[in-house]
Amino acid sequence: MQLPKKIMMVILAAGMINTGLQAQFLKKLKEKVNNAVNKNINNNSNSNSSQVPNGNASNGKPTNTKGGGLTNTTPPDVNQQIADATQAQASGNYSDARYSIQQALMGIELQIGKQILLSLPESVSGLQKDTMQNKVMSTRWGWNNMTIQSVYKKDDKQMTVTIGNNGVYSGFVNMYFNSAYQQTSENGDKQNVKQTKVKGYKALITYDDSKGYTLMVPIGQSSLIVWECINFGTEAEVMSAANVFDIDGIKKMLGEQ
Repeated sequence: MQLPKKIMMVILAAGMINTGLQAQFLKKLKEKVNNAVNKNINNNSNSNSSQVPNGNASNGKPTNTKGGGLTNTTPPDVNQQIADATQAQASGNYSDARYSIQQALMGIELQIGKQILLSLPESVSGLQKDTMQNKVMSTRWGWNNMTIQSVYKKDDKQMTVTIGNNGVYSGFVNMYFNSAYQQTSENGDKQNVKQTKVKGYKALITYDDSKGYTLMVPIGQSSLIVWECINFGTEAEVMSAANVFDIDGIKKMLGEQ
């Protein structure tokens, strides 16, 4: 069984991918490849899964005292994964072709995440970026599973910036903007959550005595930026810090509409 010519064209085009390619193109590439491969894979979904013995460990089982843990996984080599996908497709091994394309796309996501981290300011409101806490995580291929995180701090004051898809915050933001939800204190002077804007983007800001301020800005269909601010004195101070960030630039790098 041969894959459609479209797939070969997509795979060859993917070989030209570099770290500066727009994320929007890659989303479309992901969708085309996944849909086409799914149509051609001979899926033996009813095969028996391996069984794990149910035997209990003996009472004399030793406690582990050795081992250095797992090393960090090297990000996928995009060009190599594209080459592997081409070879697998040529030999009719569509499952391996799909896996290699997924790995290539994950590698591109990680590259985009690193670019976004580099684009973030080195200092914000007197807080310095702690590069040791920079993170780019892709739990599995697909933009909805990529998270980029950076931490700024000085003494007991800290701001954690998270970019990507956060299910908890996304659900809260959607609930708020899609309803007439409001929350105020009994005396009506202060609110625990309210709408605001950051550089023209709709946003929510919340306050909790134990957590401090949290500012959330949706920047597309699935992504948002979250600033978690500990020991910031006022709401205005949080807003001032958020305005330092290039939200339009971040949105563009993510390929969001």
